[in-house]
Amino acid sequence: GLGSGEARFGEQFFTMVRNSFVLAGLTATIAVSLALLLAYGARLSKGLLPRALNRLVSLGYAVPGSVIAVGVLIPVSRLDIWLAGQWQDWFGTNPGLLLTGGIAALIYAYLVRFLAVALQAVNTSLAKITANMDDAARGLGLGQSATLRRVHLPILRGSLFTAGLLVFVDVMKELPATLVMRPFDFDTLATQAYTLASDERLAEAASASLAIVAVGLLPLIAMSRQISRRRR
Repeated sequence: GLGSGEARFGEQFFTMVRNSFVLAGLTATIAVSLALLLAYGARLSKGLLPRALNRLVSLGYAVPGSVIAVGVLIPVSRLDIWLAGQWQDWFGTNPGLLLTGGIAALIYAYLVRFLAVALQAVNTSLAKITANMDDAARGLGLGQSATLRRVHLPILRGSLFTAGLLVFVDVMKELPATLVMRPFDFDTLATQAYTLASDERLAEAASASLAIVAVGLLPLIAMSRQISRRRR
């Protein structure tokens, strides 16, 4: 186990900070990109499929993280077994499990859980951009991709940043999915706080818990700055 000082601010503590920030940063970046793609696709297409896909994605946030972890782990494990079989047929060696217990599978579980957060934020901001602005852009000869790049993205920049922060914080404090799907000997601030608190080492768990709380303040600071700018 970790010694008192090492659990608080030692090398392993900063390794857990790095692990947490890498997972949260990658998930937030992918989630915002996918949310923008889904929201903009639904804006351009009035068909049933884009709206149904948006609603399906929104269900993820209502499902407990442990349930999502198990739901993701089963198909990923089957895919892993199939890939290992194909690899052995081609190269004559068994590579073992390629996806199960890896960061990619964990990030996929995070996306299933938290993509709804980014999608809601992007949809809300995109709805404020009127169709007249799109018509004006088309009148200037801009296509759909150019309109997104030169008109929508500058307007949405602040909202995309806030959406990314919200996903970032949710991933930082997510515990059930991380406990089930994390790689071997891979700890985050959330798992470490849980482990130490379960052992009643509350003083040592405080540093990880306070770090999560500090990160949770970032969206509040960002949103308060946006509100103050709008009032000016």
